[in-house]
Amino acid sequence: MSTTTAPPADTPTRADSPAPASAPTKRPKRKVEGIYYAFLLPSLILFTLAITVPAVIGIFFSFTNSIGFGDWEFIGLINYVAMFSDPAILSSYLFTFGFAAVTVVLVNALAFLLAVGLTSRIKLKMGLRAVFVIPMVVSGIIIAYVFNFLFSNSLPAFGAATGVGWLSESILANPDLAWVAIVIVTAWQAIPGTLLIYIAGLLAIPGEVYEAADIDGAGKRQQLFRITLPLVLGYVVINVLLGFKNFLNAYDIIVGLTNGGPGTATRSIPMTIVTGFTGGDYAYQMANATMFFVIVVVISLLQLRITRGRNAI
Repeated sequence: MSTTTAPPADTPTRADSPAPASAPTKRPKRKVEGIYYAFLLPSLILFTLAITVPAVIGIFFSFTNSIGFGDWEFIGLINYVAMFSDPAILSSYLFTFGFAAVTVVLVNALAFLLAVGLTSRIKLKMGLRAVFVIPMVVSGIIIAYVFNFLFSNSLPAFGAATGVGWLSESILANPDLAWVAIVIVTAWQAIPGTLLIYIAGLLAIPGEVYEAADIDGAGKRQQLFRITLPLVLGYVVINVLLGFKNFLNAYDIIVGLTNGGPGTATRSIPMTIVTGFTGGDYAYQMANATMFFVIVVVISLLQLRITRGRNAI
């Protein structure tokens, strides 16, 4: 008679033994249909011919003494070195960056306050939102010409009629104050786009947060600085970076208001580049354009780095 021995208590049985790890399943590669390339290639070809190729050619000619046509010679970095001692170039950079810094602060401050008001419990707020975005759909050059007439004719006439001396003269003719007019008009057009982004951010804040703050006895001012601002900080960062980068490219409003004057007091970097192209400084201004392009790329990369991971938009 045979006897069977039970396995030791600490010996795992087959049922208790861990199951073998299953081999990772490979996801089948998604086949790209030809229709996607049919839509992609024309855009890629047009972008290359209209943007990439001219940019590469322009960068090449920035190392020459070309005037835009005829013979030219390779001169290396002479154009780039000359830029740092050119007062016209330096003043255009100083004006452009100063103008962009002041305008981006003004635009974001006013747009945020308007967004807070237009998302509060006021009557006709939907209609007011539609009114406030009208400047965004009007051409910048048209806006500039309208404000040019106001600053040059209407306001001086009003100042003369009321006896206000400083208002009786056009602000556009004052080299120390012309930039203020440019900031006002640029902000008037740029506020609507910034306003829409802030409204989206404010509407994304749950109402329960404010209800809890009311229960805790927090006032409107405390809610603004301790709840609203921290929760829309991502929108603020994006608006500041996008606005600053866009204001560096200011051109049409400046042309319509002052055309870079009085003198060269309000000449921006894009205006300096375009003026040089038509004035025989093609290669020199191509070097200026290349340097400006590098600065904008650096700002764009900084924007991507700062906004990466934010879920503001």
